[in-house]
This record gives sequence, C-alpha cells and structure tokens, in this order.
Amino acid sequence: MKTFVDLFAGCGGLSLGFQRAGWQLEFAIEGHKDAFSTYRTNLLERASAQVNWPSWLPKQAHDIVNFIEEHRERLRQLAGQVEIIIGGPPCQGFSTNGRRRQDDPRNQMVKSYLELVSLLKPRMVLIENVRGFTSMPHDENETFSQFVLGALDRLGYDTWSELLTASDWGVPQRRPRFFLVAVKKGLLRGVNPFQRLRTLRKSFLAARGLPFDRPVTASEALDDLRTDGKSTVPDPEFGYLGFDTLDYHESGAPSSYGRWARDGIRSQPTDMRLPQHSTLVTKRFEKILKTCPKGHCISPENRRKLGIKKRSTTPMSPELPSPTITTLPDDIIHYAEPRILTVREHARLQSFPDWFKFEGPYTSGGARRKIACPRYTQVGNAVPPLLAQALAEMLAGLLRPLPIEQRSKRTDIVEVDCHALA
Repeated sequence: MKTFVDLFAGCGGLSLGFQRAGWQLEFAIEGHKDAFSTYRTNLLERASAQVNWPSWLPKQAHDIVNFIEEHRERLRQLAGQVEIIIGGPPCQGFSTNGRRRQDDPRNQMVKSYLELVSLLKPRMVLIENVRGFTSMPHDENETFSQFVLGALDRLGYDTWSELLTASDWGVPQRRPRFFLVAVKKGLLRGVNPFQRLRTLRKSFLAARGLPFDRPVTASEALDDLRTDGKSTVPDPEFGYLGFDTLDYHESGAPSSYGRWARDGIRSQPTDMRLPQHSTLVTKRFEKILKTCPKGHCISPENRRKLGIKKRSTTPMSPELPSPTITTLPDDIIHYAEPRILTVREHARLQSFPDWFKFEGPYTSGGARRKIACPRYTQVGNAVPPLLAQALAEMLAGLLRPLPIEQRSKRTDIVEVDCHALA
C-alpha cells in the first residue's frame, strides 16, 4: 500500500486527492482546530477513507513544532516506512499580495517541514506553495525555493520544481502554484516527474469526462447553484440568524464538471449559506456587473467612478475559469447575481466534491482574522483536490517500476534539527 503523511494539511485538499488516487494516509498535522475538524470529518471518519492512523497520536489539531519535540523518537522509528510526505507550509508570508517579511513566523514552518523529512526519510516529497515562494528572499543570498532545494539536496534528494496552473487539470479556476517534487537520489534516472505529469494530462481529464482542449468555465461549475428563479429555505445551520440557502434540486442536464462535482450524491449540498448584503451593496454589485469587464479585477478608473476603495474585487466571467480563490469572500462577485459566492461555490471552483462538508464559522473578522481559520479561509488555502489527484496518480506511477527492496530500503539520509537550517 502506498502511504503518505500530510503536513500543514489544512482542510484536506492534498490528502483528498491522494486518497482518491489510492494512497493510504498514515497521519496528518494541522494546527487550526476548525480546519482539522473539517479534515477529520471528511478524511478520517468517512467510511471509504484509507487511513492507518497511529494509536499514539490523538486525532486533533497539533502545532508542528510541539509535535516534533513530543514525538521525535516515535518518528525516528517510522523512518523509511512512509512513501511520501506532502504538504504546503503556510503561504501568506510568501504571497505577492500585501507585505512579505523574511521574519514572518509562518515562513519558519518550512524548516519544521524539512526536519520531518529528515526524521521520516520518505522515498518522495511533495511541497506546494504560492508563486511568490520562488522570489521571497530567505537571506541575502537566496530565495526560499532555492533554500528548500539546497536543503533537500543535502538530505539526499533529487529535486524538480515547476509552476502549475490549476485550470490545466480540470479545475475551473486560474490558480498558479509552485510545486516541488523530491525523490531519493538515483531512484528516478532520466525521468522528470513534471514531464510525466504533462504526458498523463489528456488521459486524466478524459477519464473524468472533463475537457482537455479548453478549461472548465465558471458557469459550468456553478450554474446549478444559481438562485435566480429558484426557491430558498432557511439555512439548516444559521437559519435562526436569518440566513437562507438554496433549496437545491437537480434539474436539466448538468455539465460534465457538474456531474463530476456531484459525485453520484442526491442530497442537498452543505455550506450554501447565502450572504446578507445590504441594499446599497447589492446595487453596487449590480452596477459592477453592468459596467465593468468581467473576468478582470476592477480597474482604478472604475473603482473611482464607483467609489470603491478595495483593490482586489473581480466580477467573474461565466465563460472563463474563475480568478484565484482567496481567503476573503468579497474578492469575487458572482457572474450573474449581485452577490459574493457561497462557501460551496468556492469549494466547487476549488474542485471539492459536493459531499465534502466544511466545519467551523463561515468568516472571522477583527483581530481574529489573522489567527482564525473559518470555512472561507479553509477553502481558499486548500490545494485543489483534482490537481492533487493528478499529481498523486503520476507519483504512484513513478513508484511502480521500483523494485520492492528499493521502495522499502532505509537509506542513510542525514538527520537534521530545524534550528540548524537557519
């Protein structure tokens, strides 16, 4: 059985892709309790989940630094028994949106990731991060991506890295992301994992009934979730606060992506609480949809005309993939309705199937925004599961040709302490 460990697992986008590709989860580390609650509900407690969780590790949120210190000896005992470590260290410190600080404590989490690689000695490593990971300076001599590539080389790995765009893999969203694949030195002679991934692209999409000659559009992903001409009902969780949700019924012929997202379920999707906009906001959104080009961030000129200070608002185009989903629900306006998107619509654009249920509050404001992980944040931070599955299937294919003794052999990788990686 192909086994994986997920670090900084979030709500589980990467893990979902790997489980659906036939990999077995050993354990996952996530520090936010709401994100881990979502992870546990969908990836640990679901009947079809492939999990071999260790008895010594509570199924709860864990700070990764404390986790390493508390379980270092148990982790050493697992050395060589895990096929791959996957994960995306917190990316806000690397994002090109807003300030980027070298001393951002989230950036130090990269060192914890590398320390776990040195302890567990997996055959493979997969790291995902935002595009800014390639330009964020680690010190005066190198970027964070160069730092990680150099550290993995010293730990005994060959590495490949590339920027991938989610819309190339059936995800109805433009989402460029940095990916790094590392494999123990000498195991993949003459093979570039990303070239293999591109070779498999057409067959991967065709197997799911998704187009391979064009991207999936926003309307293909969301049209069945529109509210115009349909009835609404009190939201099952927040109706007591006056929130409504779409009274969902399948009708007409869904798009190929819609069929894929429904995944055979007949029940009402969760996380469809509709926003409560004031009349002023609704009218502003109506004007934006009528006067501003769709699919592009509102221009400075149009912002001045509309009296909008926010710089990142984008009215969606129904004929294009969505812009990159962020953690802020008001960054994107629906292409046909004067409102922001629901959590479920964000999840559709991220390629989460409709059975995937999110936990915790919907949003968080004020001082808690920097430390909370509500549903919109969970979705926005996730790796699109469809892209994760494509990567997982490709990596599984790379393992198949390896002799069993090579796949299970514990090679001598140098163990390091995270403090030594500074």
